[in-house]
Amino acid sequence: MRTRIRDGDADAFGEVFDTYARSVYNHAYRLTGDWSTAEEVVSLTFLEAWRLRDRLDVDGGSVRPWLLGIATNVTRNQRRATRRHTAAVARLPRAEAVADFADEVAGRVDDAGQLALVQAALKKLRRPEREVLALCVWSGLGYEAAAAALGIPVGTVRSRLSRARTKLAKALEPPARRGQVREDRGTAVRPIQEGHR
Repeated sequence: MRTRIRDGDADAFGEVFDTYARSVYNHAYRLTGDWSTAEEVVSLTFLEAWRLRDRLDVDGGSVRPWLLGIATNVTRNQRRATRRHTAAVARLPRAEAVADFADEVAGRVDDAGQLALVQAALKKLRRPEREVLALCVWSGLGYEAAAAALGIPVGTVRSRLSRARTKLAKALEPPARRGQVREDRGTAVRPIQEGHR
């Protein structure tokens, strides 16, 4: 398959797309948190893979790590482009204020709070930690495959993944609950019980 792809066999490349497009899409969504951006990343990833097909090693197993590595780089480029676009838009004159519809949207989306909490926790991770987390945990790559996709040593993958898991666990801990202390419960109930005797 790798040889066919390197030789520009469109049918082979179509098979690769059919096999791995969903995996690339899931990886892109996990990195971006946005459905439409993930779709763009998939398109650009396979376009870039076709362009770089002659760099694919002839030897090796699945091309999935190669594609996920390309998707990671495409996502980085998309983020840079988005930052530039946001900066350019910020320089434009301000438009009239639009009425706030946040309450209406919040009423329809039950999971928004939890999703925001998770996304905030992910944003606190360093980019290399997010990338390793996305490859190893969400996309199911082994340490060696993730290392190959990112072009880093296996030990670096392990340490980044460990740090990412520790930071996420700490960020997603539920806050300490405030409320009635167990010892106060008897005192609060006693007058009512005495009145019923």
